Amino acid sequence: QVQLVESGGGLVQAGGSLRLSCAASGRTFSRNAMGWFRQAPGKEREFVATISWSASITFYADSVKGRFTISRDNAKNAVYLQMNRLKPEDTAVYYCAAGDADFTTGRDLTRGANYWGQGTQVTVSS
Repeated sequence: QVQLVESGGGLVQAGGSLRLSCAASGRTFSRNAMGWFRQAPGKEREFVATISWSASITFYADSVKGRFTISRDNAKNAVYLQMNRLKPEDTAVYYCAAGDADFTTGRDLTRGANYWGQGTQVTVSS
């Protein structure tokens, strides 16, 4: 059974930082793009960042560019999201995601994923 398990969410003041982690199990994703999405209350889930299988290509939503950094460790079957200079509008449930196609850049993943985690809450207070 494939599982993506997020951790690292919590409550932080505006301007602060958090680092989200996602550990995958049940299969390896070393040849697949991975990423992060988020869903704020009353809003649809939206793309945040994706990273290619080789970690050489990344995509970010305009709203997080320059503040968030996605990375991965294929040896650990994990993906991370470093979030700096957090804003109240970053408050959301953050979901780890992964694609099924091999050796992709992650561009297709920005439109949706094959695998999803259960989510971790990030709350930024003003």
